[in-house]
Amino acid sequence: MAKCRPAFERCHVLRFAGCSLFVGMLGQASVAVALDATVEGVDGEIADNIEVYLEGLDGKEYGTDRLRAEVARLTQEATRVFGYYEPLLDISFDDPENPDDVFIRVDKGEAVKIEVLDITLDGEAAEDEPFRLAVDAYPQQEGDILLHAPYDSLKGKLSGLTLERGYFDWNWTDTRMEVRPWANSARIYLGLDSGPRYHYGNVSISGSHIVEERLRNLMPFEAGDPYLASDVAEYNNELGKTEWFKSISVRPRLDRQKGALALPEQDSWWYAVDTPGIDAPYTGPRVTRQALASALALNPPDYPSMPIDVVVTPADRHQFEAGIGFATDVGPRLQFSWEQPWINRWGHSLDHQLYLSAPDQQFSGTYNMPLDDPLRDSYRLQYGLRNQDIEDTESFESTVDFGRRWLFDNDWEQIVYLRATYEDFTQADESNQVLLLYPGVQWSRTRTRNPQFPTWGDRQSLNLQYSSESWGSDAEFFRMTGDTAWIRKLGDDNRFIGRLGVGVIETSDFEDIPPSLRFFTGGDTSVRGYSYETLSPEDEDGQLTGGQNEFTASVEAQRRITGKWWGAAFVDAGDAFDEWWPSELNKSAGLGVRWISPVGPIRFDVAHPFDDEDDNYRLHFAIGPEF
Repeated sequence: MAKCRPAFERCHVLRFAGCSLFVGMLGQASVAVALDATVEGVDGEIADNIEVYLEGLDGKEYGTDRLRAEVARLTQEATRVFGYYEPLLDISFDDPENPDDVFIRVDKGEAVKIEVLDITLDGEAAEDEPFRLAVDAYPQQEGDILLHAPYDSLKGKLSGLTLERGYFDWNWTDTRMEVRPWANSARIYLGLDSGPRYHYGNVSISGSHIVEERLRNLMPFEAGDPYLASDVAEYNNELGKTEWFKSISVRPRLDRQKGALALPEQDSWWYAVDTPGIDAPYTGPRVTRQALASALALNPPDYPSMPIDVVVTPADRHQFEAGIGFATDVGPRLQFSWEQPWINRWGHSLDHQLYLSAPDQQFSGTYNMPLDDPLRDSYRLQYGLRNQDIEDTESFESTVDFGRRWLFDNDWEQIVYLRATYEDFTQADESNQVLLLYPGVQWSRTRTRNPQFPTWGDRQSLNLQYSSESWGSDAEFFRMTGDTAWIRKLGDDNRFIGRLGVGVIETSDFEDIPPSLRFFTGGDTSVRGYSYETLSPEDEDGQLTGGQNEFTASVEAQRRITGKWWGAAFVDAGDAFDEWWPSELNKSAGLGVRWISPVGPIRFDVAHPFDDEDDNYRLHFAIGPEF
């Protein structure tokens, strides 16, 4: 018998599978059609809820009497959640033998009203504001028509708060909704005993290759603070921003068996080995698990603690990325990056970027040295080489700068730096070689929601630079640039973008200002409809010289066409010029299409320049978010 049973079971399974296949084929041959319901006598949410309850009910699966009973049962359940427990129903079918439609006339009767509403909080949660606010916000009072949804919502809210705010010993003392349909009354009882609130205990960190102090400085809490789940999530997020780790786990240790702290009651095996140099085991009185647990219960600590376990694994030390793209400003372009998110136990990082296009080639690197607060305070060393051949500009530039970065609580970032630049250039018919040494300070802030295709966001930036011949620079100047951009969404289908940019150079040595610091505009990201960086003052031969001032502005309205496709209409204006304010700005307008791809929006625009002698249209193509 023992050998025959498995064989029988296998045959049984095969027969069952065959039946399932046969039934599935029949199901495909005759698709079930739901019964259409027409509800009269009630409207609004009650009627909608009845229709929802009857969705999927197939009249052909029941006899007439059973179908009528099923319709009545579901209709009564649908009205009950609104406080009507004994509705009078008149149910009829278009065809009793083969029904496709059901007609229901509902007399909802007298509503059940709340006679007693008793919601209580015990434990430390009784003095915890979010709990009190949740109870105070309960929308019903004694005498109101009973609704089920607020009761269920409050239960979910309170149970969620207990876990979010560290009440791990909580329990319901009462959860009753007593309904007396014959008396049209209901009594609601909801009681929660939260117990004590847990506080953060010791934080254990394992697997880190970075100095542990750096990781602890990122914690938004300290041992002894009240537990808050959002703090744990924030700590996990802060560790991720460092890019030091491949995987991160920040979890509360939910083991509350205090007796596990007691000494073992039996000796381990090595205590029985008589080996010179190993001390004999302690043979005095021991504390048993039960005794220690009882002692802790008699003399509990001021608050229970919740240890936090942090487990991380190092990120790959070398990371490479290559990309190829196309933009109407520069044509085909290639980019290669080599990043080292950590190079030592202090979390220093190094990255290099290589960018190649026909008019512009760049190689740059950044060495980042985080300080005690790694994400908010750091030193940086930047260096780079750049070769440009654009319109009337030929330039080879080499730059080194050293600076310090601060990130403030209001999300503003400040960078103070000292930069050295050597540039060999030809601008129009003027050639020069300059060495500049100048300090600078930059403030910036970028905020977005849904970074892939921002539905809300703004960006501000202000950069001040000063160079003087008194410390060896070949030119004396003060340079200021500022820009702002914003994104706002109206409803689900309308999106608006605005940009404004300003630049000023104050100098009497403009011929010694290299092209990298002069102003040029025009192109995909400034004034569409004009070629890349072709808006600028010109010399007597019509060659671009670059400007001492710059102004650009843009307004764009977008509307969803369907799904991930959006249409756009825009107006741009701007110019680079010598004297503030220009006599006239170059203007353009156009239409575009946006498609939200996995790597960000793909933008295609057709722009018409109003101040171009050729009066042509220009195509613009770009990939990625606006900022």
